[in-house]
Amino acid sequence: MTATEKSTSAPRRLQWMTATVRDVLDETPRVRSLVLDIPGWPGHRAGQHVDVRLTSEDGYQAQRSYSVASPPEAPQVMLTVERLPDGEVSSYLAGDLRVGDSFELRGPIGGYFVWIAALGGPLFLVGGGSGIVPLMAMLRHRAAASSQVAATLLYSSRTAADIIYRSELDRLAGKGDAFRLVHTLTRERPSGWTGLARRIDRAMLAETAFTPEASPRIFICGPTPFVETAATHLRDLGHTAHLIKTERFGPSGR
Repeated sequence: MTATEKSTSAPRRLQWMTATVRDVLDETPRVRSLVLDIPGWPGHRAGQHVDVRLTSEDGYQAQRSYSVASPPEAPQVMLTVERLPDGEVSSYLAGDLRVGDSFELRGPIGGYFVWIAALGGPLFLVGGGSGIVPLMAMLRHRAAASSQVAATLLYSSRTAADIIYRSELDRLAGKGDAFRLVHTLTRERPSGWTGLARRIDRAMLAETAFTPEASPRIFICGPTPFVETAATHLRDLGHTAHLIKTERFGPSGR
C-alpha cells in the first residue's frame, strides 16, 4: 500500500471478538498472563493494547484496557493482568478466569506507543510495575526478529517477588545480543541483592540511558507520576522530546 493510500483509507472499525483462554500463567502472586485464542485476530504491533469487556448475567458490563504482552510473531495473543484491590475486571481476569473460559475483546488499539524492529534504535525502555507489559512485547519482538539493536530496560518493582517475567528477562539478558537489564527495587530487598535499590531518579536515568547524542527511542510505561517524572528527567538530560513515548495508567499504590 502506498503512502497516499494509507492516508486516504478509512480506519479499520474495531469489532468485538471472542477470546478463549488457552493457558494461564502465574507471573507473581498478584499477576497472571492469559494466553488467548482469538479467531479473526488481525495482528498487532508491539506496544499496542486491547479493550476487554465483561458482561454479567444481569446485563451489567465493565470495560478496561490492557496492553498486549505477546510479540506480533506469536501464534496466540497474551495479556498480562495485575489483580487490583476492588478491581472488578482485573479480579476476574487475574483470579477467577480458567482455561476454556471466554470473554469479549477488541483491538489492537494505538499507533503512538509502538516499536517495530525496522525502526532501529538504540532502544531505552523504562517500566514501573505492570508497566513492563508493552515493553516486554517490544523485547519479545526484538528477540523474535533476531534484532541486534542495542536495548536497555530499566525496570522498577516494589520487591523481588513483584518482578514480572523475571526468568524470561534474565534469559534475554544472558543472550549476549546487546540487551542490558537493570532492576531497581523500591521497597524490600532480598539478602544478597546486587541491583539498584531506590525509586528511579535523574541520576539513575543519566547512568543507565544511552546518551542523547545516540538519539535513542525511549518508551516509558507505568503509573502516571512515575511516567511524568521519568520523562521530565530525560528531557532535562537532553533527550529529544519527540523520541520519548509514554503510556500511563492510574495509581497502583507503588
